[in-house]
Amino acid sequence: DSIAKAAAAASAFINPGPYEQAPQDLKRLVMLDTHDGFRCDINKQLSPYMAVVHSFWLGTNMIPDGRKRTYTWLTQVADETSLYMARVDPEKLSVDGRIHKAILGGVAMAKLQIGVSQDGQADQCLLDVDVNGPSWSANMKYGSMGGGLVYGCAFHQGITPKLSMGGEGMYVSANGNMISSYMLKFSMPASGDPVDDRVTKSPGPPGAPGPEPTSSTFLAQLSPGGPSGLPLTLNYKRVVTPGRVTLGAELACDPLSLASNVILGAEFKFSRSKLQVTMDGNAKIQSVLETKLGKEPGQPSLNLCAELDHLKDEMKFGYGLSIDG
Repeated sequence: DSIAKAAAAASAFINPGPYEQAPQDLKRLVMLDTHDGFRCDINKQLSPYMAVVHSFWLGTNMIPDGRKRTYTWLTQVADETSLYMARVDPEKLSVDGRIHKAILGGVAMAKLQIGVSQDGQADQCLLDVDVNGPSWSANMKYGSMGGGLVYGCAFHQGITPKLSMGGEGMYVSANGNMISSYMLKFSMPASGDPVDDRVTKSPGPPGAPGPEPTSSTFLAQLSPGGPSGLPLTLNYKRVVTPGRVTLGAELACDPLSLASNVILGAEFKFSRSKLQVTMDGNAKIQSVLETKLGKEPGQPSLNLCAELDHLKDEMKFGYGLSIDG
C-alpha cells in the first residue's frame, strides 16, 4: 500500500505549462476583444497541413496609424513537430513570421519570431526556447527588439497538482529597462456543488476535451515597475456550471499608493453560441456575442461586440464574420 501511495503521489505531479500562458485562462474572462467597424476572416484549408486566412477590418477608428481599413494575408503550415507561419500587410508593407520546431526529441520547443516593416521602427528578431520537465517548464529568449538586444528567462514550477509558482525576468537594452514578474496559482475543486449530468456526460466533437469541472482558481502576480503602474494583480475564476457558466474577477492595485482597478466578468455558453460580459470599476461595460449560423460543422460564425464607457460618454459597436472554406 505504501508503495502504491508513493507511486500515485509521484505520478500526480504534472507539467504546469509555460509561465506566460498560466494567466491566460483567467484573464480571458476580464479582457475582451471588442472592436468597432466590420471584421471578416476567410479561412481556407488547402491541405491537412496548410491553411490560409484573409482578414479584413473596415470602418474602424482603432488602428494606431490612423488607417480606417486594413487587410492582412496569413498562411500556415504545421505538422506534429513544427509550425511555419507568415503574415503580410500589403498596405503597411510589413511581414511577420514565426517558426516553431520541436528539438531534443520533443523535450524542448524552439520558436523564432521575425518582423520587418518599411520604416524599420517595429523590426524585431526573437528566439525563444521552451524546455519542459516532469513538473516544471522553463523559457529562455534572446534577440533584437526596439533597436537593442533583449535577454529573458522564465521558470514555472508545479508544487502540487493544484499549486504552481514561477517568475520571469527580461532586460531590454534599447531603454535599459529590467522587467520582472512573479506568480502564484492555486486551483481547488468545489466539492458538493450540484453538477448537471446532461453537461458532464454530453458527447463533444471527437478528440475534444470534456467540460472543465466545477472549481475555483486563484492567481496572484507581482510585477514591480510594470507599465500599468499597478504592480499587484489578483485574478479569480469560478466554474459555476461545467461547460455553461464561468465567472471571473481581477483586482489590480498598488499597495503603497492604494490606487486600484477592478473588473468583473462572466461567460455563458449555449449550444451554438457564447456570450461574454465585463464591467470595470469605472462603469465601463463590454460584451461579446459569438454564434454559429448553422448546425453543421464548418458553418460561418457571427460576432457582435459592444463597449459603453459611461465616464467618457463613448460608445463603440462592431460586428464580424468568420468563414471556413
